[in-house]
Amino acid sequence: MPNGIIIIDKPAGWTSMDVCAKIRGILHEKRVGHGGTLDPMATGVLPVFVGRATRAAEFAENSGKEYIAGLRLGVSTNTQDTSGEVLEEREVLVTRSQLEEVLARFRGEIQQVPPMYSAVKINGKKLYELARKGREVARPARPVTIHELELLGWPDAEEDFQLRIRCSKGTYVRTLCHDIGQALGCGGCMSALRRTMAAGYTLANAVTLQDVQAQGEALLRPLDSLFTQHPARTVRSPGQEKRVRCGNPITLPGTPDGTYRIYGQTGDFLCLSQASGGTLTSLKNFF
Repeated sequence: MPNGIIIIDKPAGWTSMDVCAKIRGILHEKRVGHGGTLDPMATGVLPVFVGRATRAAEFAENSGKEYIAGLRLGVSTNTQDTSGEVLEEREVLVTRSQLEEVLARFRGEIQQVPPMYSAVKINGKKLYELARKGREVARPARPVTIHELELLGWPDAEEDFQLRIRCSKGTYVRTLCHDIGQALGCGGCMSALRRTMAAGYTLANAVTLQDVQAQGEALLRPLDSLFTQHPARTVRSPGQEKRVRCGNPITLPGTPDGTYRIYGQTGDFLCLSQASGGTLTSLKNFF
């Protein structure tokens, strides 16, 4: 049965679940999930987990991500991107120094109000379901972190601004564009979005759905490729491996505290473990 990770360059117009359904059909494997939703208008890096690897999808969802976003100033919409209904248009008289000053306010930890057109639930109802009925409800602001926010050049007239954004889980880039426009006093929305990095994978690692159709399982990456930022440790005896496979902690004296990839004596990736005082306890098993 196929097991592993495929990094898809998601095409525009597809939902993340559309991509999973397509791969499910190609590989004939029911267990397929993704590591972080991309809206239909967005393109770029979408890690897709197949077979036993679906157990690791949560680690990708919780990781930081990087995007290139189009910022259209002077236009506000009900979805905070150009796919929505235009609510207001204003003249844009913004200098580079003014824009750079506003961008600086959005770096670091900020408070962000989720957009109405989102899957966030309020009182058990998804916001987008309420928005489609013409309703708007109060949404509490949530903390998110903008690790990097960079203006990529200065566009010619009639062109959109381009921003590079590296951010934490839960950040809505279209809301960031909307809020930047509000701070500038002219309004703004997101005109394009391309994810360039997720869970440590970049566009250089990504393949198309056509590639998957042609090459199938050959494009699957091993599950442990998701955790290469953590050092590896190999069990020292069959007894230790048996303990790991039974879900018990093991002792590896001299192991510094931290998170480790644990391998069996024949090289099988067993689990991700947390070390404390030389004792390693499994965080998640993958055998």
